[in-house]
Amino acid sequence: MKPRRLIVLTWTLYGLIVASLPVTVLLGLADRVGTAAQGGPWSYLIFTVFVLGFSTVGVLLAARQPRNPIGWLLLGCAVGYALAGLCQEYSSYGIHTKSSVLPGVILAAWAAGWLFLTGVGPAATFLLLLFPTGRVPSRRWRVVGWLAAWGMALLLVSTALAPGPIGGDRRAPANPVGIPDGEQVLRVAGALGGVAFTLAILGAVLSLIVRFRRARQVERQQLKWLSYAAVLVGMAVLFQLLLVAVWGNTALTNNLSNATITGVLVCVPVAVGIAILRYRLYDIDRLISRTLVYALLTLVLGLGYAGVVLVFGQLSGGVTRNPPSWAVASATLGVAALFQPARRRIQTGVDRRFNRRRYDAAKTIEAFSARLRGEIDLDDLTVELLAVVDQTMQPTMSSLWLRAPIEASKPQAPRWSY
Repeated sequence: MKPRRLIVLTWTLYGLIVASLPVTVLLGLADRVGTAAQGGPWSYLIFTVFVLGFSTVGVLLAARQPRNPIGWLLLGCAVGYALAGLCQEYSSYGIHTKSSVLPGVILAAWAAGWLFLTGVGPAATFLLLLFPTGRVPSRRWRVVGWLAAWGMALLLVSTALAPGPIGGDRRAPANPVGIPDGEQVLRVAGALGGVAFTLAILGAVLSLIVRFRRARQVERQQLKWLSYAAVLVGMAVLFQLLLVAVWGNTALTNNLSNATITGVLVCVPVAVGIAILRYRLYDIDRLISRTLVYALLTLVLGLGYAGVVLVFGQLSGGVTRNPPSWAVASATLGVAALFQPARRRIQTGVDRRFNRRRYDAAKTIEAFSARLRGEIDLDDLTVELLAVVDQTMQPTMSSLWLRAPIEASKPQAPRWSY
């Protein structure tokens, strides 16, 4: 296909996705029962941002780098998510309002049951397997791609043709295309598809590890962006588990955890777009450092605050659930006073452990600054300055130019190089 037609196709798909989102939101808000079940109007806002994240990054990558399949992959995932959401809200509105005007309500509910897999499956397998070059690491990794394709195909067929209520929900209508006689075969196909799909996900993650070990500087930074987004998703899943463990499996905790995970998942296409387009690519090291510092700082100060309030409350004979106001004020002032010193200590520890180059560079510059105050020999100072530049910046070549005196008419050539 010609490049111009590819560009037209990408923006056409993007326009259809964007146009479907307001319809999905309006149908959801009109269905009060469905809106309450989804967790309120905020769930539709999060879903809209989620789909826009995948579709916007996908259209930018597909338009600028049409030969890289990752852009088309993200765009295809966005199409699957958008269609699944539209069919879900259309069927929910038709079923809850018992409207006889809307045609194809049951078919929409059936399509929503398996369309979501067309967005989740490629993002969990092919995106990891092809990132960032758009090709597998080697021919041997094609097996992972075939496992992913067959696993998703079996899961889609077993889900779409399963007899009984759609999605296994007793309140849902019966599957209009279900095969009652093939229930056992479809169960076996679904189990095999689930195993193949799980192995494909593990293989895709392993391919990222292999890429990172073999990667050079630019590709290593690209992989760091995706790894950072994956860590954020893992933290959102951990938050969900803690939320359910502390407050139980209620409607509020489910809606809050689902909203958190869905919102954090937007970071995945954003990280992919930054990595492939190489926009502010080298900011990832600073971002990782800041995230580690403030996460550890929040944990340390939070535990310190809770410990101080608990100890003071026990000493004063108060109830731990209602500590005295002076204990809360003391703990707050203590946390505020320790914020900057704790942040500096944690930043130093993180740099020493995870960003050794920055830590060594800072120590080298600090030592050079101390020697600079007592150095008077220009030749020794120049050689030492070039050595510091080489250790901290590690350039291919470095040279020092000395400015000519005001009365000199000819420019001076560089006197030292290193």
